[in-house]
Amino acid sequence: MRILFIGDIVGSPGRQMLQQHLPALKTKICPDLTIVNGENAAHGKGITKKIYHQLLSCGADYITMGNHTFSKSELKMFIQEADRLIRPVNLIPMELGEGVRFAQVQDKRIGMVNLCGQVFMDNVARSPFECMSEIFNRHAADLWFVDFHAETTGEKETFAQVFADRCVMIVGTHTHVQTADEQLMRGCGYISDVGMCGAFDSILGRDKREVIERTLYQIKTRYTVAEGPAMLCGVWTEIDDLTGRASFIERIQIRP
Repeated sequence: MRILFIGDIVGSPGRQMLQQHLPALKTKICPDLTIVNGENAAHGKGITKKIYHQLLSCGADYITMGNHTFSKSELKMFIQEADRLIRPVNLIPMELGEGVRFAQVQDKRIGMVNLCGQVFMDNVARSPFECMSEIFNRHAADLWFVDFHAETTGEKETFAQVFADRCVMIVGTHTHVQTADEQLMRGCGYISDVGMCGAFDSILGRDKREVIERTLYQIKTRYTVAEGPAMLCGVWTEIDDLTGRASFIERIQIRP
């Protein structure tokens, strides 16, 4: 079994890269499950109903989110019907949507979890460690996948070390810069940050000038998505059918 995950999609450049490259990636890798992070898909923050369906039409089976989940108020109007969307379990407001989803792939029940880290993160109500332990106690699955949306590498690595024995894939998202630490951690495919799908000549997918002006001169700016040629970052893991553990992991990075 193979699981393909595509990192944070930032605005229209990221969506265009997904549309352009995901079909070919799926033909090459032949994943049984494809998951995409869409928390920055709509103008750099949040997601809309139109874009939700656009990402699914590109080939995503499920869409995870992050700290910008509710940046577009429109989401609250359709989140209950968006049965392929996975929002962070511990992000306020916690009563909207689902943070745990299940997919039947071949003869396996796969549990998919989205969690936010607590370090340098706002609107996070509960510890991701407590939440994950409760999820294991309340739900049954043959295989577990986690998108851990967090700021610091240390928190991501700690989470992975704690839960690697019970998961087959734990991917870090949020910081938009792909790390080169992909590894098999006791039979769990892990990477600290998958990276982003967004404009290559940018700062984390945002307009460079805007970020520099805000940093140097404290000029109030908008979250403007950078334009121009884009990159796509992802990762995929192969899971041994006999052992039920990850046996291979590979990073994906497509530059302009």
